[in-house]
Amino acid sequence: MPLDVIALVLLGALLHATWNALVKSGSEKSLDAAMVALGAAVVAFPFLPLLPLPRPEAWPYILVSALFQFAYFQLVAASYRAGDIGLVYPLMRGVAPLIVAATSRLVIGEELSGGALAGILTISAGVLTLAFESRNGGKHAIMLALLNACVIASYTHVDGIGARVSGNPISYTLWMAPLPAVLLFAWAFLRRGVKPVLRHVVHNWWRGLIGGGGSLAAYGLALWAMTKAPVATVAALRETSILFAVVISAVFLKERVSIWRAIAACVIALGALLLRLA
Repeated sequence: MPLDVIALVLLGALLHATWNALVKSGSEKSLDAAMVALGAAVVAFPFLPLLPLPRPEAWPYILVSALFQFAYFQLVAASYRAGDIGLVYPLMRGVAPLIVAATSRLVIGEELSGGALAGILTISAGVLTLAFESRNGGKHAIMLALLNACVIASYTHVDGIGARVSGNPISYTLWMAPLPAVLLFAWAFLRRGVKPVLRHVVHNWWRGLIGGGGSLAAYGLALWAMTKAPVATVAALRETSILFAVVISAVFLKERVSIWRAIAACVIALGALLLRLA
C-alpha cells in the first residue's frame, strides 16, 4: 500500500479514536451518537454547493449506506448499555475487517495478496486481544457487538463501491453525511419527545460539532483511500484507531495501560507494518 495512503488512513484513525472518546465520555450514549451525526451534517453543509453532485449511479449506495449508518449508531449505543466498552468496542472493530476480507472477492471482486491478508489478520488479532482485558457483559453484549461488526462490514463494502462510482469520493462523503442525522433524530424525537432531545442538543452542541467534524474527516479519508487501495486493507488499517485510543487513555486520561493493551498495541503496529510492505 502506498505510503501516502497509509499516512492519511492513520490520520483518519486518530480522528476516529478522538470522536469515539467524546461519545464515550457523554452521559447519553444514543443522543451523543446522534449529535456526532448531526455535527458531521453541519460541517458538510457549507461545502455542498462547492462540490459536484455524485454521479447518479452512486445515489443508491448513499441511501443504503444511510440505513446502515443508522443501524450502526443504534447498535453502538445498545452494545455500550449491555456490556463493558473494553469488550464491545474491540469485538466490533476487530471482527469487521475479517468479514470484509472474507467477502471482498465475492462482493467486489478484489483479490488480496498474501502480505495484505497477513496484515489484516494481524491487525484484527491485535484489536481482539483487547477483549481479553474486559470480559464483562455476557452473551447479549457479545451478540450485539458481533451484529454491529456485520453492519460495519456491510457499509464498508457499500461505501467502498459508492465512492468509486461517484466520481468524487469527497463529494460522496459530504452528500452522504446529512442522511444518518435525519434518521437518528427522527427516531430520537419519536422515542424521547422533541423537547428533551432539543435540550440535549443545546447543552452538548460543542460535543456534536467537534465529534462530527472528526467523524466526517476520518471517514472521508478512508473512502478516498478505498479508491486507491483494496477496501479490505483500508478497513483493517482503520482499526489502528484502537492503538490511538490506547495512547489517548494513557497520556490524556491517565488510565492504567494493562499488559493486554500493551500487547494489542504492538500487534496492531506490526499489522500496519505488514500492510505497508504488502
